[in-house]
Amino acid sequence: METELYHDVPCSSIAVESIISVGTGGLIWGLCSGSYDAKQKGLTGISQASFLAKTVGKYGFQCGLFAGIFSFTRCGIRRYRKKSDWVNALVAGGVAGAAIGAGTRNWRQVAVMTAFLSGFCAIADQSRAI
Repeated sequence: METELYHDVPCSSIAVESIISVGTGGLIWGLCSGSYDAKQKGLTGISQASFLAKTVGKYGFQCGLFAGIFSFTRCGIRRYRKKSDWVNALVAGGVAGAAIGAGTRNWRQVAVMTAFLSGFCAIADQSRAI
């Protein structure tokens, strides 16, 4: 059923849906962790609000970016290979991990992030299919 649905919907629509849903989760995570970190740093008033806004934006953007790259890549690979298996998630996780890690400009972190997210996404995809 899932594979039939994904053949009718454009990959860009799937990516936008992922960006919105996972990006919203990132915003909520940033709000929770940002307020905690601001309290730990002893920030109050305008400085606390500024810190919180930066943290919320950062987490929301990073989560949305990962979700968009992952879902768009996974959808494209699924259509190209005409298979829906863990390999799609493995490759898409690697691409998304490399894109996120490339922001650090440290190739070791790029490699670690790529390997971690690639494996994580493949395991998550496989466990969902069971």
